[in-house]
Amino acid sequence: MDWGTRIFWGLVVVLLGASVFFAQGAEAQRALAKAAEATLETGDLVKVIQVVDGDSLVAENEGGAKVGIRILGIKALARTPERDPAARFGRDAVAALEKLVKEEPVRVLVHSQGKDRHGRTLATLFVGDQDVGLSLIKQGLALAYTVYPMPSMQLYLDAQDDAQAAERGLWADAEIATRARQMSREWSRAAK
Repeated sequence: MDWGTRIFWGLVVVLLGASVFFAQGAEAQRALAKAAEATLETGDLVKVIQVVDGDSLVAENEGGAKVGIRILGIKALARTPERDPAARFGRDAVAALEKLVKEEPVRVLVHSQGKDRHGRTLATLFVGDQDVGLSLIKQGLALAYTVYPMPSMQLYLDAQDDAQAAERGLWADAEIATRARQMSREWSRAAK
């Protein structure tokens, strides 16, 4: 086979591979768009099927549709990259959230704004009478996120002050606590 033929068939293989790759990506985007279309109402019970990070998860509503949820009023630290000293608190937040919602029906209180810019439902979550976001803040595993105002924000801020004073979770690490205070100041400015 001459070089021209080899190049031709090589290009055909590359183009077919790229087509398959982009088709899979497009299918994943359609699935995400469909999940973003699913809605939740205040009072709905959901089953958590995946904890994405310390402040967001994927749940299944009573109709079986998957719904992305952003826990209102909190912000957990990122769990990656591994070399970032703050990442361990992100991983701890994920573990605590998984423990809170594991095998439990979760009640949803949907925020008036409905969804965030990523299409996730903004909601306060409850397992029994326990506010999931507030629990993470009390443990020092999440920060009070003031960008989306809500009626119980002062309760979250007070719990954060208590966790900070008791040096629980991320507040026990001086460097991370300094970063957390800086983020909180930025969010306060953004919320105004």
